[in-house]
This record gives sequence, structure tokens and C-alpha cells, in this order.
Amino acid sequence: MARRSRSSVLTAVAAALAGLAGLLLPVLGPAGEAEAATGIRVSNGRVVEANGNDFVMRGVNHAHAWYTGRTGSIADIKAKGANTVRVVLASGQRWTRTSASEVSGIVNLCKQNRLICVLEVHDTTGYGEQSGAATLSQAADYWIGVKSALAGQENYVVINIGNEPFGNTGYDRWASETSAAIRKLRDAGFDHALMVDAPNWGQDWSNTMRNSASTVFNSDPDRNTIFSVHMYGVYDTAAEVQSYLNHFVSNRLPIVVGEFGHNHSDGNPDEDAIMSTAQSLRIGYLGWPWSGNSSDVGYLDMVNNFNANSLTSWGTRIFNGANGIASTSREATVYRGGGGSGTGTAPNGYPYCAGGGSSDPDGDGWGWENNRSCVVPGGPADRP
Repeated sequence: MARRSRSSVLTAVAAALAGLAGLLLPVLGPAGEAEAATGIRVSNGRVVEANGNDFVMRGVNHAHAWYTGRTGSIADIKAKGANTVRVVLASGQRWTRTSASEVSGIVNLCKQNRLICVLEVHDTTGYGEQSGAATLSQAADYWIGVKSALAGQENYVVINIGNEPFGNTGYDRWASETSAAIRKLRDAGFDHALMVDAPNWGQDWSNTMRNSASTVFNSDPDRNTIFSVHMYGVYDTAAEVQSYLNHFVSNRLPIVVGEFGHNHSDGNPDEDAIMSTAQSLRIGYLGWPWSGNSSDVGYLDMVNNFNANSLTSWGTRIFNGANGIASTSREATVYRGGGGSGTGTAPNGYPYCAGGGSSDPDGDGWGWENNRSCVVPGGPADRP
């Protein structure tokens, strides 16, 4: 999301088009398996960790590029129950470039606080419509320039190539330019899971990403690309939310809601439907933002002035409400003493099952090994 409101986002017309287009189900081929992926990866349309356990992102966005002195927010976000933080970085076209040493520091903070880091370049926001916005190719060049900070971090880091990379102009180039950016990063030796944002300021009211997701996924030689839609005013009904997300899941294409809010200048998103649908489909969501929005969209801040003890109504909703972060987030198994290999202890005090899901034939999250109950990592019993 841009720091200021999006006057250029189509409102009523966009919502109507999204609703109509949501009824059209293009025929997409099933997503293939990752061929050379390591760490966090895509498997059969799901986001999983290196050990094969599902990883369902539950977290928020943090505006590091604009508030570089607020790195303490990462610990605060973890303390509220998140398992993921999406961090705003800058490639230098619109905002001061985030250096490799800064990136390394952020990754280390994520690891210290047992969070998965989704790192994104924000300078691409609204390209084609926003003056000075970076291209996806420029964003890929940025990632190559800070590769030293990311090498070996595939278990902990997802690279979100560029935020909302097209506005409502020129978005017909989204598929080709996204595929080219993916290939550039793979050619440079990146094995990380890559995340790609939808066009139309992230909301994909034109269904451009939805219709071409299979092509883009298969253009990745690692088959390790995750799709991200941002849900604001275009998604103001449960039907629109469900239609969009169900399409990806039914076609075995990995999808997360990379940004969303409870209100916006372009309409009133249905946050209840977004959170409940994500929970029922077991897909990730990342709310916008922890704190620091400009005054015109300040209602989207989850805490007041970066104060973790001062939740706003939106913060209370996303952390503590129905299908919220506190009740649905599960820490990544890579942080749980053996990463689900059977050598760690679950938060509820029981040992993890060495056999993973193979120890749990009825799917309730509990297994039986060595004459005692054990917890399947990432399953429904894996909680305090």
C-alpha cells in the first residue's frame, strides 16, 4: 500500500467489474512441484517449510523504509502473536535505498524473534501510473545488489519482488514483466520462495493475475512463486473474497492476502470475510500496517504511534478478534527445536511426532509414537 490514499483506484466500477469477472473461471493448469527449491517453498499449491509442513502466514506489514529507527516493532509484532512480518524496503527510485547491512539486520531481528520475514521493495508501487515508480526489473536488480544479506536465509525469508507493481495503466504487461523478474532472480542464483503482487494497485480488479497465474508460476524454473493479492475496497463482499481466493486454491496455485484493512478510501473491505475465508482455506494473511500511515489513511494503523500497548480498533480486530492472529497463528517449525524432526517440544508441552503427518491418520493433529501421544508439527494440536 502506498503511504497516501489511492485516488486513482477505480471504486464502484472496479468493484462491479471484480464481481462480474469473479464469475468467470479461466482454465488453468495445475501448479507443478518445486524443482529445485529449498527452505520455504511451494508444494502442490501450498506454502510449506523445508520439512514439508504447511506454513500459514499470520502477520502484519511494518513500514521500515519510512521509519528506520522503529526496528523494535518487530519484537512487538511477535509479542502480539504473529508468525510473519512483511517489511517495507526501498530500492532507491522513490525512497532512500535500504542497504544490504540494513537488510541483514532485519533478517537477524526476524530470526531472533522467531518470525518469518517477507521482504518487499515498495518503490514499484503503481508503476505506469505513479510518477517515479520503479519497474520490476529495477526491483530485481535491487535484490541482486543485496544478495549477500539473503544468501542462506531460504528457511526464514520470502522475497516479495515488488509491491503493487502496476496501477491501472499498462497492467497488461504484468505477466510478462513478472515472469522476467522471476527469471532474472533465478539466473542470479536466488533459491528463495518468491512472492509476486497483483497489478491494479495490488487488488487485481481486472483479474490479470488470476487469469495468468498458472503461466507465471510455470515460468519459474523452481516452481516456487507465491501470489499475493491486496484486498481493500474492491473486496467489499464475502462473495468477491471467496470467489477470488477459492479460484487459486482449487487450481493448486499458492495465494496469500499480502495486505488488507478494515476500511479504505476506495470502499469498505469485508475484513471478516477475508479473515474467515483465509482461515477456512488455510492460506496466509498479512494486515496493513503496524503503524506509521499518513494521516489520510491513519485509520489503518494497528497501534498508535508505534506503541504496542495502544491498540487501535483495527489492531484489536486483527489480533484478538474472530479468526485473528492471536488465535490462528502457528510459529514456523524451523524455530521449534528441530523443525518438526521429532526432537522438539510443542507449545502445549507434548513432544513433536518424528513421523510428522504419517503419525496422524485421522487428521486431528495428534499422533502416537513410542507409547505416548505426540503433536504433528503445524497441525491443529500444535498450540499452547
